[in-house]
Amino acid sequence: MSGEPDAPLRVLIVDDQALMRAGFRALLDAEDGIEVVGEAADGREGLELARLHTPDIALVDVQMPVMTGIEATRAIAADPLLSGVHVVILTNYGLDEYVFDALRAGAAGFLLKDTEPAELLHAVRVAARGDALLSPAITRRLIGEFVSRPPDRTTAPGFETLTRREREVSALAARGLTNEEIAAHMVISPFTVKTHISRAMTKLGARDRAQLVVFAYESGLVTPRER
Repeated sequence: MSGEPDAPLRVLIVDDQALMRAGFRALLDAEDGIEVVGEAADGREGLELARLHTPDIALVDVQMPVMTGIEATRAIAADPLLSGVHVVILTNYGLDEYVFDALRAGAAGFLLKDTEPAELLHAVRVAARGDALLSPAITRRLIGEFVSRPPDRTTAPGFETLTRREREVSALAARGLTNEEIAAHMVISPFTVKTHISRAMTKLGARDRAQLVVFAYESGLVTPRER
């Protein structure tokens, strides 16, 4: 998060629907500790504003003119100066192909546009912490998506450098377990789990837990039959 410990979370809203942007802004601006730093109507404008304001969170619609949300997410993830920006994808359709591609591109997670206000506010704070950016329930839905398709067997660069423990923790995270559940399963502390996950993400170049899950399945570390 940017600034001092008490500094507000800085949020950028990127959506081509003006009414949708206004609704998100009204909800977020009314919440203590959250500040909307800008609005954009397409991905290219959103990328420019992200570079200008370096927000903590970018709420990005999937389908937009000029530059799609996936293209904008990929550009943000590739920019070292925007490494602290967590992209949360906004979608009408749940786990469609667009969202799946966005997670591959570097998105921290996703939200349905009709999500409850309390869930939106919670998601913004969770994403800004850089914690488990996908809830176990969402991770399990991701797993369901992998079950319906053959694995790509694409090994992420750095995968061979993972230790046995890091692979084990990554596999359990990919099955949808929380840090506490992983700790109980492996009989280690949650702090140790968090350390292993952090090191695995660093080695794989994963921006967050969502990408770690994607890498685990695409590399074959976890397969649907192991569920």
